[in-house]
Amino acid sequence: MEKKRPRILLAGISMSLLAGYDSLLCEEFEIVGTSADGRALMATAIQLQPNVIVVDFAVPLLTDVGMRLELKKLIPQTKFLVIAEKEDLDVALETLRDWSSGVLVKRTARKELLRALRELMADRLYVSASLDHGLKGTRHASSVPAPKKVLTRRQREVLRLLAEGKTMKETADILSLSMSTVAFHKYKIKRTFGIRSNVELLRLAIREKLASAE
Repeated sequence: MEKKRPRILLAGISMSLLAGYDSLLCEEFEIVGTSADGRALMATAIQLQPNVIVVDFAVPLLTDVGMRLELKKLIPQTKFLVIAEKEDLDVALETLRDWSSGVLVKRTARKELLRALRELMADRLYVSASLDHGLKGTRHASSVPAPKKVLTRRQREVLRLLAEGKTMKETADILSLSMSTVAFHKYKIKRTFGIRSNVELLRLAIREKLASAE
């Protein structure tokens, strides 16, 4: 009897990459479906119950933390492998802690995809080599070190621009980041410092001398 292959769902993967991913994975994994956005992904994932969802982090709606956690709650046995636009350790740490089992950088995703999926199926985390600072091979997300209560250089840049009144899109354009990465930085700042409103975010920026009180 032929061994049952792990079932993979692709979300937000461009058409130009789908054929390449299919040929790369076909011998070891079964691609059971694709999804274009977060809402469609939720319905498709619940129906198909894949072993792993490979998802571009820029997928619409999945930039929302609540949507990600709701999806994870609905399909708790499914693992998520996130493909991130930027080589950003903060993003990797956040997704690993809250939601995913692995993070790949988009520019090297094809090269690392097969190995990453094997690691996930062996119940291990996978972090792209360009992000790996002692994280790869960790067995559980809970063992990822908690962030210190300080702003990173990138967080300071994001906070300064937001405090100046820039939108997340404007901030992303200025810093050459994706909107999802800016959203993650804002979310992490708010969670780390217990911030619940934009007013408190501005107060933090003033305290960190990133904005004027005048």
